Amino acid sequence: MATANLNQLWARALLDELCAAGLSGAVVCPGSRSALIALACAEQSDLASWTALDERSAAFFALGVAKESGVPAAVIATSGTAAANLFPAIVEAAMAHVPLIVITADRPHELHGWGSLQTIPQRNLYGQFSRWSVDLGLPEATPAALAHLRATAARAVATSARSPRGPVHLNAPFREPLAPTFAPADGLEELEGQAAARGPRFVPPREEPADRAMEELRHRLEGSSRGVIVCGPRDVDDGLRGALSALGRRLGYPVFADAASQLRFGPGAEPIICHYDLLLRNPGFAASHRPQIVLRFGGPLVSKVLQAWLDASGAETVSFVENGAPVDPFHSTHTFIEASPLAVCDRLSAPFAVERRQWADSFESAERAIRAMLDASFGGEELLTEPRTCREVTAALPPGSTLFVSSSMPIRDVDAFGSGSAKPLRILANRGTNGIDGSVSTALGAAASSKRPTVLLTGDLALLHDLGGLLIAAQQRIPLAIVAINNGGGGIFSFLPIADFREHFESLFAMPQAVDLSRVAQLFGARHHLPAKPSQLRQALTTGIEGGLQLIEVRTSRLDNPVHHRRLYQQALDALGTGPWR
Repeated sequence: MATANLNQLWARALLDELCAAGLSGAVVCPGSRSALIALACAEQSDLASWTALDERSAAFFALGVAKESGVPAAVIATSGTAAANLFPAIVEAAMAHVPLIVITADRPHELHGWGSLQTIPQRNLYGQFSRWSVDLGLPEATPAALAHLRATAARAVATSARSPRGPVHLNAPFREPLAPTFAPADGLEELEGQAAARGPRFVPPREEPADRAMEELRHRLEGSSRGVIVCGPRDVDDGLRGALSALGRRLGYPVFADAASQLRFGPGAEPIICHYDLLLRNPGFAASHRPQIVLRFGGPLVSKVLQAWLDASGAETVSFVENGAPVDPFHSTHTFIEASPLAVCDRLSAPFAVERRQWADSFESAERAIRAMLDASFGGEELLTEPRTCREVTAALPPGSTLFVSSSMPIRDVDAFGSGSAKPLRILANRGTNGIDGSVSTALGAAASSKRPTVLLTGDLALLHDLGGLLIAAQQRIPLAIVAINNGGGGIFSFLPIADFREHFESLFAMPQAVDLSRVAQLFGARHHLPAKPSQLRQALTTGIEGGLQLIEVRTSRLDNPVHHRRLYQQALDALGTGPWR
């Protein structure tokens, strides 16, 4: 394809190298300064790309693509506040270790500081949240400049994907022309061959644990009969479920799996403990089951009950760090070992000397009692409470589906009340900073990347916070079923101490809203469902995952929600009783 000007050649070389280095997809926002980068994306026939009007939604969409694929995705925006609107998703990517390439077009240096429109200082715009931030410099018609451009692009993808994974910022200034109009440049034809020359390849380091640390750990495990394995959120589904289940059986330790750990659903998930949040609310059970040692994998836990029990147990905690960021908010960890979790399990794969099952059997027996209690409690009523809704959604999804769960109450209820099964499901959530922003857009990115049936489980405020995501769904025709729990405000605040201060609670915290979600669905071309019973919810989900944009609204009572939770907590206490537990 003929090149009209140097800027076009530069943009093509940049995108070509990013794709050669392994870019999984690109989300393009409209803009003049970034026009040639956008065109270069469109010319990459093997690159999946999407367009989005709202930069904030676009960045979360790219985050979803990268979360689901595990491979860096790019978001491309023009200069000024367009670049600033990418910030929330960049923060989430940094804290959740999601590989993201952020490309911001920029004005040339002579326009900075003199009142030029859409011009802000963009170098290192994202500060400490960038794994690497580079100003690419103005396009130059020299072989050395093009070689540097390609090497930088290759390094950007490698840096984003290497531990600690996260966002990399490429700032790309351009002078005019900003379209592929002819602009003569000395030696441009000779540069075509140089522009096509591939940049370097980066081989990631091995993530093997230190030999001595593993030998010492194995010795301590041999002498510790009361241990637990805990796995927090992890986006990648790399076989750790089977590896940790097997390790738990060898050690005689129960495995506690966070809802977003990728451990709860799939072959080998049957003995995994899911209802620890309910088990550990029983003071007698919690006190009599304090572990001697804890093996900790994954990110920060959803359940405060589990985290508090671990911190108060006095157990020796060994945390396996796979992204360069330790997870230990209360400084109870004794040893951090940086390594791949699969490599750790492989090093501990040899049988242990003593068969120890009674300890793990006690947890698994209690887990079965809680599951039976939940089945009986929910089976005897037709009311769609918030815990019931979350449990029904996880149970109703077909094998191979993706469930994206928004922060606040939905992820907590899925974690507490959603039982695991041998049915393979992918559970994703934005747990880096735990915000409600970008939930719709991130779920859409995951859906677009995987092309699997995808459901978003969200609260009403999180849905309204990201209506820009619905615009992407409508324009790009991405199928997504959204289950929106509508309790008319921020239900999580009803569980917090601030709820006792009633004078300003509603206006400042609960944020009551009366938006007609059927009109929202109509605005964005979605089909609206309003199930009132569990059977109707299951039917709406069956219809919803068949295609298109579906909005399934479940109306609940914000005032009654704490009552329903307390009732289930009490039933869990009764189901376990006062022991003895075996």
